[in-house]
Amino acid sequence: MAQTLTVLHSFSGNPDGSTPYGGFARDSSGNLYGTTAQGGTSNLGTVFKTTSTGTTTVLHNFTGNPDGSTPYGALVIDSSGNLYGTTIQGGTSNSGTVFKTTSTGTTTVLHSFAGNPDGSNPYGGLALDSSGNLYGTTVIGGSSNTGTVFKTTSTGTTTVLHTFTGNPDGSRPFGNLVRDSSGNLYGTTTQGGTSNLGTVFKTTSTGTTTVLHSFLGNPDGSTPYYDGLVRDSSGNLYGTTIQGGSHNLGTVFKTTSTGTTTVLHSFAGNPDGSTPYAGLVADSSGNLYGTTVNGGTSNIGTVFKTTSTGTTTVLHSLKGNPDGSLPYGSLIIDSTGTLYGPTTQGGTSNLGTVFKLK
Repeated sequence: MAQTLTVLHSFSGNPDGSTPYGGFARDSSGNLYGTTAQGGTSNLGTVFKTTSTGTTTVLHNFTGNPDGSTPYGALVIDSSGNLYGTTIQGGTSNSGTVFKTTSTGTTTVLHSFAGNPDGSNPYGGLALDSSGNLYGTTVIGGSSNTGTVFKTTSTGTTTVLHTFTGNPDGSRPFGNLVRDSSGNLYGTTTQGGTSNLGTVFKTTSTGTTTVLHSFLGNPDGSTPYYDGLVRDSSGNLYGTTIQGGSHNLGTVFKTTSTGTTTVLHSFAGNPDGSTPYAGLVADSSGNLYGTTVNGGTSNIGTVFKTTSTGTTTVLHSLKGNPDGSLPYGSLIIDSTGTLYGPTTQGGTSNLGTVFKLK
């Protein structure tokens, strides 16, 4: 059956922002919330809301200090409609921030990174627990300047749970964390590990960190990037790598709770796409959905579906205008199976889009 892609919003730069890298949070009314890395009144990025019919409102314009600038990660939403995210720059030390934005746009800085010991440049979004604690990663900083796993309370108290050392645990974690019911955190690093091609790791609530998998390049892939992992009810983790695999164009992989790693799909470029920066989203049947930044019929990205056994289908090959191009952020899925995602370029002003795919 043919898939129907609809552009909900095409970014214009000011006031709405441009270049949305992160995925979305979605509320019970179907509104989408995201960030742009550029644009807005100061050209330092925005927090925006897009309704189910495409009406887009700017909730916050970043100014650099104290609120931060250049937000790359996806937002997370709590039961009261408050949004939480990170910026990779700005704040008091220009090393990034953790921020809170209410549904009406009031923005508070919960933490401003200093580099050491807390880390700097948090590219990924946050994981939220039932007590309001937030968990994330920084790409650099910490005692080895290779990144950290941190916890920030609802009042802003920030603790370093783990500082990366490169080998064996990995270095430079760009992606989000996923949290299980016991409070364990799972994520990826883009570098480090035994082959310096990245790792899948587990960090307990007290900071004990275990390497579940160290990437080798072929066949498993290398350099797992933005937006992290998705976890199923059996504890299996699913993610993407931007390189490696049989064509060196990236993979979809599965890692069990004990670390056994299987390649579900190795990208070939056309028609399936290549370089999947974003993480995955799963439906109730265990099918996985994601995006590639390159490849497809126009070489500007695809939306794909991979089954639990690895069968991969292209749902849409991006064309640039009006649908967008270069989708770096993860998709989200609603109860009807409709997918929503951002593109960083393309659209009517070539500044990115918000799309839905039925």
